[in-house]
Amino acid sequence: MPTKKVIISLFVFSLMFRATAAELKSGEYFITQTWSQESNYKRTYHVNVPDNAGTKPLPVFIFLHGNGGNAQGAMRGFLRPNKPLQERFIMIFPQGYQRSWNIVSERSNADDLAYIESIIETVSSYSNVQKDNFSIMGSSNGAALVNQIAIETKLACIKNYVSAVSPLNTYQHDGKHFKSKGKDNNYTEITAPLTRKRLMNISGTKDQLIPYAGGHSKGIRAKNGKLPFVAAEESTFLWAKHMGYKGERLAEPTTVDGNIETFSYLNGDVVHCKVINAAHNAGRAIKEDVLLKFLTGGR
Repeated sequence: MPTKKVIISLFVFSLMFRATAAELKSGEYFITQTWSQESNYKRTYHVNVPDNAGTKPLPVFIFLHGNGGNAQGAMRGFLRPNKPLQERFIMIFPQGYQRSWNIVSERSNADDLAYIESIIETVSSYSNVQKDNFSIMGSSNGAALVNQIAIETKLACIKNYVSAVSPLNTYQHDGKHFKSKGKDNNYTEITAPLTRKRLMNISGTKDQLIPYAGGHSKGIRAKNGKLPFVAAEESTFLWAKHMGYKGERLAEPTTVDGNIETFSYLNGDVVHCKVINAAHNAGRAIKEDVLLKFLTGGR
């Protein structure tokens, strides 16, 4: 029969072991999903935890690759030039099914909202994760999913949304209302996104795939032709109004830094970065310190 002292020691050791085991580590993880194209399919996501993280819980930054991309390539390309982000965030890189995210007419028919929400809910259970502090950034098709998550999710823990080179498309906002995607991507249901969120959009004025001034894409398919987009500045203004902005749409930038004109609403909670003469790679023009300041700012 163990003594009381031994029992207490074993109990303390057990708690310490569970705390250690409950820490999220760098590596590959999976979420299992079933949909029309797959049954019990393991969808992968890659995690990078800072080497010097210690035991203090860290915020989480999720990055969504573009159409045709992949999680590992995005992780390699993103981590190299972004050392301060690596040191301050647990970073997660999910993989889109068939290298795409299901928005309107992509190769994938998967429920990507449920996939990303499952990742968030899963990693929130680890002891070294700040459960109320998630940020999501996407590029191109990944940015379209960022917009859709911001429109539909009810997870209050997502604080920041960054869409690189994809403003809202007109399925997601019809000029009057935000819309839920629905099972068949018909976007017929009006929805009210969560408020008190922070959003940054980055768009290039010479983007040939997603027109800065709005209108139909030359290359992205939709149900009846090519995918139409809301003008980039209008898209950010629609988000600002939803988040509580009461004024008119900004006609002039708040600040100018080289070829980047910034339109800032609600004290920087909703921001549009207009990259003059940039194409579909405009997201690369945003300096890391600007991104870091946005992700760590706010209310």
